[in-house]
Amino acid sequence: MLYLQCEMMQAFNQTFAAPPVLMRSIWIKLVEALENSPVVLINGARQCGKTTLAQMTCAPEYLELYSDSLTELNKIRLERESQYGRNYVYFSFDDPQTRNSAKSDPTGFIDSLPEFVILDEVQHVPELFQAIKISVDRRRTPGRFLLTGSTNVLLLPKLSDSLAGRMQIIQLYPLSQYELVAQPNFLEPGSNFLSALFGDGFPIFQGKRLGEDLAHRVTSGGYPAALARKIAEQRTYWYRDYIQTLIQRDVRDIAHIRSLEVLPKLLSASSAQTAQVFNLSSLAAPLELTRPAIGNYVTILERLFLIEKLPAWHSNNLKHLVKRSKLHINDTGIAATLLDTDAQGLLKDRNLFGRLLESFVYQELRRQASWHKEVTVFSHFRSKGGAETDIVIKLASGEIAGIEIKAGATVGNRDFRGLRYLKRAIGKRFKRGIILYDGENSLPFGDRFNAVPISRLWSNPQASQ
Repeated sequence: MLYLQCEMMQAFNQTFAAPPVLMRSIWIKLVEALENSPVVLINGARQCGKTTLAQMTCAPEYLELYSDSLTELNKIRLERESQYGRNYVYFSFDDPQTRNSAKSDPTGFIDSLPEFVILDEVQHVPELFQAIKISVDRRRTPGRFLLTGSTNVLLLPKLSDSLAGRMQIIQLYPLSQYELVAQPNFLEPGSNFLSALFGDGFPIFQGKRLGEDLAHRVTSGGYPAALARKIAEQRTYWYRDYIQTLIQRDVRDIAHIRSLEVLPKLLSASSAQTAQVFNLSSLAAPLELTRPAIGNYVTILERLFLIEKLPAWHSNNLKHLVKRSKLHINDTGIAATLLDTDAQGLLKDRNLFGRLLESFVYQELRRQASWHKEVTVFSHFRSKGGAETDIVIKLASGEIAGIEIKAGATVGNRDFRGLRYLKRAIGKRFKRGIILYDGENSLPFGDRFNAVPISRLWSNPQASQ
C-alpha cells in the first residue's frame, strides 16, 4: 500500500493548505479487484474522489495531471499496469452526448467499447448494466470494466442483481483523517488503529489534547474540494452548493418526486439528530409529512450516501436490548454547514459537539475499515436499562470490540459501564473496550479496557519513537 507525505494537517487551523491529490488507502483493494473480477464498481458520494482514484489507477494518460502528487513507486506501478495492455479509456456519463448515446443503444454502446474502459457515473445510464452482463458472460476478462457510481447500488436491487457474481464493489468514502495525515509508519503491522484494537492493544503513552483543533477537524469534513478551500467560510459555501447541486441533479435519476425542497430540510433535521436512535416520526413532524412519505425521502438520502443507519447489536441470549438503528450523517462537514455552526460554535454547544464527534469517529472508523484486511461489521449497543456502547465492531473471525466516544478530557471508571455490560453480554468473543476521549494519556482501566486519545485514530506516537 502506498502513502504520500502530506503536510496539510500539521497545523490544522481555520486556514490551512490545500491537500494534494492523494493515492487513496483503498488503492490496493482496487488493484486486487481489477486482477480478479471482470467488473469493478467504485461506489461513493459525489466529489469523494472516485474519478481521480480510477484515473490514477488505470489510465496512464492521466499521469501528467497528477505527476506532482505521485511518488516514484506509484509511477512504476502505473507503468507496470500499462505493460499489461490495460490502458483504460475514460468515458463520463455526466457528458450529455455520451449519456444519450448509451441510452439509445446500450448493447451497441458496450459492444463498441475498447477492451478496458472506465465508465464514470454509471447511475445515469442504468440500462447499461444488462448489456455489461451479456458482454461479460461472453468474455470474462478480469478488469474489463471499471465503473464509478454516486448512487448506492446495494439499495437498488435490480441494478446490483444483474451483475451478481460478476462485479466487485469498492466503497470509497470522503478523505479520512488517517489519509490526510498519511504517515508511512502505518504500514507497520499493528500500528494502525483497527490492527491495534484487535491485536496487541494500546500501551500507555502521553500525547496532547486536541481541543479546538478537534472541533476544526469535525466541522471541516472530508470532501477533497472543500478541504482545498483555505478559509472556513469558503468551505461552508462549497458544502451548501454541493448539497443543492446534488439534490437538483442526482435525485431525478433515482426517484420521481415533486417536492425537492423537502430533502435539504430533512437532511438538516437528520444532522440535528445524528448519533441518536433513528426516529422516523420526529423527522416527519416538522415537515408535516406522513411516515411513509418521509421514509421514502430517507431512502433517497441513503442512496446518495448522505445519511446512514447503524443497526443495533443483538443476541438471542439477551432479551432486554434496544433493537432500533442509530442515525448518522455521513460527513460532519455537511452536518456543520446545515446546522449553521463552526468550530467555535461546537465548543460552546457541548451537547451538539458530542453528537457530531460520535458521527465523526464512526465515519473515520468506517473509512479505515474499507481498506482493512479483514471484513468488519458495525453496529451499536443499547440495553433497555440504559447501558450503551456507541460503536460495536465485529470481525469475520467473530471477535468483537466496543468503542465509546467522549468529547471531554477526563475518563473515570463509571464511563466504562456500557462497555463492561457489553463484555458480559458477548463473553469469550469480546476482544477489547475502548473509550476515545480528548485527553492526553492512553491508560488501562482493567482487563481489556483502555482510555485512548482520539488522535490515536490517525496518529501513532509509539511508531514515531
